[in-house]
Amino acid sequence: MCSLTRIFQIRFFRVRPDQESKAVKDACVIGIDPGSQITGAGIVSQQGSRLLCLAAESIRLPRGDLGARLGRIYERISELVREYQPHAMAIEKVFVARNPQSALVLGHARGAAMLAGVNAGLEIFEYSATEIKQSVVGRGRADKTQVQHMMKVLLGLPEAPEADASDALACAITHIHHAQVAQKIARAAT
Repeated sequence: MCSLTRIFQIRFFRVRPDQESKAVKDACVIGIDPGSQITGAGIVSQQGSRLLCLAAESIRLPRGDLGARLGRIYERISELVREYQPHAMAIEKVFVARNPQSALVLGHARGAAMLAGVNAGLEIFEYSATEIKQSVVGRGRADKTQVQHMMKVLLGLPEAPEADASDALACAITHIHHAQVAQKIARAAT
């Protein structure tokens, strides 16, 4: 394996080729941690009770023009959706920041990511940062290093993903957990 390929696989946590065909057939979710400078994206597949990380990355955005940054988010999320064909998108809700301008820009980044999902026919699910942390760490006020550690443990990764990619994976896992609970409730109601 050439060193460039090895670096790419380690950096982005791609699934091994022998697991890919089996994993992609199962339900999978793309999680998004939107940001105006770095947007996290992560794709998680569930195989029985096992969670598998298919891809995780921090999409670094160009400086300057907001339109170019939003275009990059849309393009990269669209590429990931085409490649992995997830069944749903889970995205972190915007929190009300102290700086209204920052909240507006973050809202634009969320919109670009959501548009990529909607254009691909995905159903979009939104979760607050507190819900995500509670779901994967057990504490709604967990810090980023705790989320990173839990992604490494829950997904059996060789190393913890970057913070933004880790948050995106956590968002995807949160949706998987919520979907499981909804299915159990629906079965119990029948």
